[in-house]
Amino acid sequence: MTSGSASSRSSGASGTALSWRTRRFLGAPFRAGTYRNLLYLALAVPLGLVYFVVLALGVTLGVGLLITWVGLPILLVTLAAATAAAGLEAVLARRLVGVDASVPAFLREFDASDGLVLPGDGFLDAVTRLVTARSTWTSVVLLLAKFGFGLLSFVALAVGGAVTAGFLAAPFLYDDPNVLLGVGGLVVDGEYAVGPWVVDTFPEALVAAAVGVAFLFVALDLLNTLARVHARYTAALLGGGDGPN
Repeated sequence: MTSGSASSRSSGASGTALSWRTRRFLGAPFRAGTYRNLLYLALAVPLGLVYFVVLALGVTLGVGLLITWVGLPILLVTLAAATAAAGLEAVLARRLVGVDASVPAFLREFDASDGLVLPGDGFLDAVTRLVTARSTWTSVVLLLAKFGFGLLSFVALAVGGAVTAGFLAAPFLYDDPNVLLGVGGLVVDGEYAVGPWVVDTFPEALVAAAVGVAFLFVALDLLNTLARVHARYTAALLGGGDGPN
């Protein structure tokens, strides 16, 4: 009797989880969170590029000028900028994706009275906290990873958007002589092509549109997953673990 009850509860839990996943999948186009996730992915493209350029420039200049007194301040400023950028990433993960990511420890503990901008009584202590905080270095890792994630986001958004638009536009463009390109190949003799599929009748165009609707749900679900994965990766890198140094 107990075994049967446990089995029933397990089946009920599995059914509930499946039902929740189904609702999440079918509700993707109608949730505001989906479009926040898309914004999160879109912002990753320029931000990833900016982070990579600033880090590469700061490290290159800093290391190259270490022989002088100029190199070390450049490296420290680069580290500080990396923690600030990681703080922005934590805010984006929280506000857009809903993942609880903490800002780096140095930013949480920062106080203008530390004298970080101009050397003062707390300057060396502030620099020590910056350099020894684990989240300072995980911030650098996060920003480097953001460049790759930005490229992946660009490809995912571009392919998902182009393929979905190509299918959904079929009923409106399949017999338009002014259409020069299909999705995935050239249009031959005025025919509308979606990949290898040439759509040249209205029923075929309606089928293509139905495929486009199905692909839209799949694409949005995958894009939502991609946004959540990176937001959780951000939270994992910037999470707790930084005690007083």
